[in-house]
Amino acid sequence: MKSPVVKRSIVIAGHKTSVSLEDQFWDALKEIAASRRTTLSEIVASIDSGRNQGNLSSAIRLYVLAYYRNPPSGREHVEHASNGSSIRSPVA
Repeated sequence: MKSPVVKRSIVIAGHKTSVSLEDQFWDALKEIAASRRTTLSEIVASIDSGRNQGNLSSAIRLYVLAYYRNPPSGREHVEHASNGSSIRSPVA
């Protein structure tokens, strides 16, 4: 059985590190980076430098959760259903 957690290497602040996240979190992180017109590495570096405790994977999950709970105004919000389909809803 395939693990739902995927370990990937990423370069942040000039050093290579491994981060283990579920595919859905990787996809969400890529969406956030694209919407902010930045790279995945820059987003992760920002998360890494701003965390006070805990591991990087947990910090990323919390960042993604906060982003989708409090999305930037004026953009369309994409929610992913558990079956992998997308539901688009406007953000007020």
